[in-house]
Amino acid sequence: MAGSKVFFTGRRATSPRKSLQVKLEKLIDEVELNRITKKGDFVAVKLHFGERGLTTYLNPVFVRTVVDKLYGLKAKPFLTDTNTLYVEARHNAVDHLRIAMLHGFSYATIGAPIIIADGLKGHSSREVSVSGKHFQSVKIAEGILDADSMVVLTHVKGHNIVGMGGAIKNLSMGCSSRAGKHMMHASISPEVIINRCKGDGACLEHCPVQCISLQEGTAFIRDDLCIGCGECVTACPHNAIRINGSSDGVLLQEKMAEFALGAVQDKKDKVCFFNFLMDITPHCDCHSWSDSFIVPDIGILASFDPVAIDQASIDLINRQQGIFDSKLKGNFSPGEDKFHGVYPGLDYTVQLRHAEEIGLGNRSYEIFEI
Repeated sequence: MAGSKVFFTGRRATSPRKSLQVKLEKLIDEVELNRITKKGDFVAVKLHFGERGLTTYLNPVFVRTVVDKLYGLKAKPFLTDTNTLYVEARHNAVDHLRIAMLHGFSYATIGAPIIIADGLKGHSSREVSVSGKHFQSVKIAEGILDADSMVVLTHVKGHNIVGMGGAIKNLSMGCSSRAGKHMMHASISPEVIINRCKGDGACLEHCPVQCISLQEGTAFIRDDLCIGCGECVTACPHNAIRINGSSDGVLLQEKMAEFALGAVQDKKDKVCFFNFLMDITPHCDCHSWSDSFIVPDIGILASFDPVAIDQASIDLINRQQGIFDSKLKGNFSPGEDKFHGVYPGLDYTVQLRHAEEIGLGNRSYEIFEI
């Protein structure tokens, strides 16, 4: 049985007529955005504006290209994301919008307004019914649910808790309210590796709920207060805090898949996905820095199936030669698993398997190069 269609254009640009922007325009035409929207539709262009200090967020030029195509279809596009669970520059809509503008996402540069989908403080959401293993309902941002259709633009990269972040993560974490994010993270229990801890307090500074203290020169995490955001894991410069990838990461990925299903539940045949395989870093774009890329730039994918496009992205990444001066610990050769080479203890395929099981999409695909 044939799989879902995935369209691909390579990163090489050899002339003005074959620039990456022109190739993206052709990719958009090939995938036929008119299949998901009609005149007058409100179209949520879902993306990540990047955390303060990050330099590898999606290029605004690409976003403008998508927006212009939607205006050509007489639609009403708006850029959107949701507020973060952790306390940083995108914790509320005011600061979130400021970061977006500082990173080049403004009406002047993109030609579309920005709406933070879960409101001023991240509380604007509605319950969506799902038939999942962990949830029977999930909390999705109102701005996502109120849109008629959606175009999901994803910068594919690694992730220190779930292994990789693609379209599924963009749909789940990116389309949920703060309460929804907490529902997904509730199973995360970071633990301190005592013999590595230096007691410098870096984790205390980044904890959004002040659940960490220093006891006799060592960090101590109160499980009853922890919200599972994973900021302490990222903040520690000594790798002294870890997540149990074999249990916590599995639960989080399965919950992500169920939230992703809730985000598109009311938009059957109304969502299109673009995965950008460029600047592929080992960390999520929620980090306040950008590490070296783990593989060379590859190109851009498009599909109506979030599971297929993530699977195709992984397969293309794994075909590359790994970059030695990067966070990769192994699996440098073409054909070897690159995200597993960064995070050996994490199985990122859980999200793909569970997403397929609950009907979000299909891991089998046919790829068409444009």
